[in-house]
Amino acid sequence: MTAGARFGAELQESGVTFRLWAPAAKRVEVMLDRAYPMQAGPNGWYEVMIPQAGAGTLYKYRIDEELEIPDPASHFQPQDVFGPSEVVDHNRFEWRTNEWRGRPWQDAAIVELHVGTFTPGGTFRAAIDKLDHLRETGLTAIELMPIADFAGRRNWGYDGVLLYAPDSAYGRPDDLRMLIDEAHARGLMVFLDVVYNHFGPEGNYLHRYAPAFFASAHTPWGHAIDYRVPQVRAFAIENALHWLKHYRFDGLRLDAVHALVETGQPSVLHDLSRAVGRLAAASGRLIHLVLENDDNRASLLDPLTDPPHGKYRAQWNDDYHHAWHRLLMGDASGYYQDYGPDPRRHLARVLASGFAYQGEPSPHRHDRTRGEASGSVSPLAFVNFLQNHDQIGNRPLGDR
Repeated sequence: MTAGARFGAELQESGVTFRLWAPAAKRVEVMLDRAYPMQAGPNGWYEVMIPQAGAGTLYKYRIDEELEIPDPASHFQPQDVFGPSEVVDHNRFEWRTNEWRGRPWQDAAIVELHVGTFTPGGTFRAAIDKLDHLRETGLTAIELMPIADFAGRRNWGYDGVLLYAPDSAYGRPDDLRMLIDEAHARGLMVFLDVVYNHFGPEGNYLHRYAPAFFASAHTPWGHAIDYRVPQVRAFAIENALHWLKHYRFDGLRLDAVHALVETGQPSVLHDLSRAVGRLAAASGRLIHLVLENDDNRASLLDPLTDPPHGKYRAQWNDDYHHAWHRLLMGDASGYYQDYGPDPRRHLARVLASGFAYQGEPSPHRHDRTRGEASGSVSPLAFVNFLQNHDQIGNRPLGDR
């Protein structure tokens, strides 16, 4: 066992190797039919190989003989976040679209999709029935709002606590693979929204056995994550690769990276992009990484280099939406105040050179400067939209 050991349960021909990074624990056991002590290794790792375990095995970890927890890198939680984790065989699914290598970024016309509300059934399989409709409208890509396991059956997705596990409310792992396979069969790319700036509050036990996950700072949604810690950085990068390799997503949208308080050096964003770039090069796939970044950092964007090599294909362009909203609705509340009194001027700049704010003071941010010059960046780096989940579902008074 090394400091670079992978997170979670690893299915092998001879059984399952269970690993947990628990630097604050004195003793860790994996709970199957009984408690199996795990061997303590360097840098806070615990590991044990169980020959009789296999795909479908349910397990928990027990910390210091008192607290039973799911695997923080669980690949599936059939009984929700408080139940046992399940060992998953990612090689069992028979893909129909093995020749799929993706589509060029310039083809992307994206629909944002919440699995639970997209159909009456609210599942991965139910969404398949609407794929033909999406294709016929001229869309070329689906972006799933976050599906990482959350407490309960209904959630916006941004309070996930078990980041490797597709939520059981939507179906099993192979149901997600079937959705992606069917989308690819219709020429549709599938992206996933991932959240690396915080963990949801319910079902999160990391503070007890791995407090090094967290920085002293806070985000608006919870404790900030400390990516200066090598194991924490590896957890996020492995997670990105997990979705791209095991489920064949065509790309990721990284949520609110401006709220990554402790990114480390080099930034975790840089290292994640390079890791994904290596996967794309090795597999021959077109993989696209997109940011949400309120800071408008044009220096993070490079839509033309393929595969990614430390930067990101594009960014959601909030300025485009906000200027249109101010123009059409006259709304001057919150960040919309930044786009008056003449929203047309901001729209013209967005269309001509990317961002509306490229280093100017932002009244909403108490005149703190916002953004970097973006005029030299390809227009392909800007995902312009007229609505998304924030503006539809996160209105302060609950209106739609």
